[in-house]
Amino acid sequence: MARDFEQIGIVGAGLMGSGIAQVCAQAGMRVILMDTDAGALEKARENITWSVGKFIEKGKVKEDKDTVLSRISGTTSLKDLKDVEIVIENVYENSDLKREVFKDLAAVVSENTLLATDTSAIPITEFAAVTRYPERVLGLHFFSPAQMMRAVEVIRGVTTSDAVMDDGIAFVEKIGKRPIRVERDIAGFLLNRINFPSTIEAIRLVEEGIATVAEIDEGMRLAFGRRMGPFETGDMVGLDVMMTAMMSTYEETKDMKFYPPVLMQRKVTAGHLGIKTRKGWYDYNEDGTRKD
Repeated sequence: MARDFEQIGIVGAGLMGSGIAQVCAQAGMRVILMDTDAGALEKARENITWSVGKFIEKGKVKEDKDTVLSRISGTTSLKDLKDVEIVIENVYENSDLKREVFKDLAAVVSENTLLATDTSAIPITEFAAVTRYPERVLGLHFFSPAQMMRAVEVIRGVTTSDAVMDDGIAFVEKIGKRPIRVERDIAGFLLNRINFPSTIEAIRLVEEGIATVAEIDEGMRLAFGRRMGPFETGDMVGLDVMMTAMMSTYEETKDMKFYPPVLMQRKVTAGHLGIKTRKGWYDYNEDGTRKD
């Protein structure tokens, strides 16, 4: 029996969580956005309000802003997600933290609720193993910014059932995205397994003085039709998040093509994490715009 996906739970109100909340609300779904930090929920609300306004200005959303925003509510308690049809986890890219979230979620939601993770690299089965219903756990990997990027990887864990994979595909299509099926649970999944080596090579080219960050980004945009170059993307996602995902892939494969270059490691150590710290590969103003 097909699911309606009328009520969605999202855990984590950061960049990705707020973006997915907006996408679901624009698709007509009721969203409960959960974060233990009330300040993060408030910030997410501000960001969503601004972003929805931009979509309306460009004619990409036909409803008025208040109608879309009325579908999103915030909470600091996981218990408020007990009646949703699907929960999408978006906490920091740390396997121990994510396992704890899934363990807690499994004790709250019904046996029919789908549990999805938006991890960019950690195998899905790690989280399914700590739940009561591992067959209902899958990966839904959105790309940043979730409001703009059309692809969503739908990832099968070792225990994910066929019916749950079908439900994941249906959900992604309902929110207006294009599902990309990933049939085996490997670190990095599909698209990042392709993308990480090119990003790592770009960083190494900067290390070697072959080209500047700005030249590489511009070349990638103009030559390959990308909306953003690898360094612009890294600043938006967060260098710490991206490096953790690369390390997860390296640790499973032991393939050096996934190992973060020294320059990236040093920038993370220095706290140059991208837009969120106002310094990454580029420098940023307080409003997130890039300095000249």
